[in-house]
Amino acid sequence: MPLTVDFGFKLNDYNIVEDTIQSGDTFGSILEKQNLNGNQVYDIVAKVKDTFDVRSIRKGKPFLLLRTKDKTNKLQAFIYQPDRLNYYIVDLRDSVVAHKRTRPVKFVTKTIAGALNGSLSETLQNLKVDPALAPKIAKIYAWSIDFFKLQKGDKFAMTFTERFINDTIYDGVDSLKATYFEYKGKKIYAFPFSPDGSTGKQQYFDEEGKTLKNFFLKAPLKFVNITSRYTKSRFHPVQKIWKAHNGTDYAAPTGTPIMTTASGVVEQAGYTAGNGNFVKVKHDRTYSTQYLHMSKILVRRGQRVTQGQIIGKVGSTGLATGPHVCYRFWKNGVQVDALRLNLPTSTPMDSKLKPKFMEQMLPLKKVLDSVSDVKFRK
Repeated sequence: MPLTVDFGFKLNDYNIVEDTIQSGDTFGSILEKQNLNGNQVYDIVAKVKDTFDVRSIRKGKPFLLLRTKDKTNKLQAFIYQPDRLNYYIVDLRDSVVAHKRTRPVKFVTKTIAGALNGSLSETLQNLKVDPALAPKIAKIYAWSIDFFKLQKGDKFAMTFTERFINDTIYDGVDSLKATYFEYKGKKIYAFPFSPDGSTGKQQYFDEEGKTLKNFFLKAPLKFVNITSRYTKSRFHPVQKIWKAHNGTDYAAPTGTPIMTTASGVVEQAGYTAGNGNFVKVKHDRTYSTQYLHMSKILVRRGQRVTQGQIIGKVGSTGLATGPHVCYRFWKNGVQVDALRLNLPTSTPMDSKLKPKFMEQMLPLKKVLDSVSDVKFRK
């Protein structure tokens, strides 16, 4: 049998019990099953309390018992793992002592390029990348890309770091260092940078140092599909007539949160036969947005709302065949297609910081572009 070393022990030397904390288990009840009486358990708890609070054990978390291989099966150590990275050892071999240990972590940087085939999560999974990266990317691009408008074959590339515990145990994506997505025929880059060195808080900028944050989010929902886009004429599914559809429909299950795409004041909140439950938000003198067919309204007229705030829930009230939100957009009092607007951006990067940003960004962009060139070279 090959030698197995873990938690600082030669595991081959012990009779091992592996289990998880069950409902009703306590540190004391586990040890008492190992032929330790109540007084012995009390002494152990008292000696380890400064390092290991035995009350912190939680249902479902794994633990190991290391016992002697002789007929006594005497308990030598209790090892508790609150997560994959950290563990506690209660060592009973010579004298009772507790240790908290953290496994070594290695960070590996990877750059990939690909084309959408299904959802972003599915595409990443097919590329052997943690699909949990998808919502992080969507959040970064929430102001710049309507992910519901991306199509099969749209290209992207990204550089990210992955965590490995003990060199071999995969522990997910740690950070996104650089990425681009093709959107409306243009590469939209995103690079993290901290404009405020005192806080270290990162924002995302494109290759010219322009912030990705805009005055408006690109969509009022997360992780859903567009069912129909802005058009001057469509066959209305309820009224059975051809008419203009001055909005963008986002299908989603009933109860899905609806976000206001920009800060402003609730101008209207109510019900009409066509719109169902709806909210209209005035953002400034130029722009207003409206959200139709809600199952529930969560704001009131005159209320100030902030970008991304939940203002209602998806429903199918009014003239609607299924649960969705119809997103409408006004500019200077005229209803327009939100998907085609070049909307105002936030404050640009301070010119004094741009040289430092460019120094960090250019090598990352070069790697992205070189991997893309190899992947998509004809």
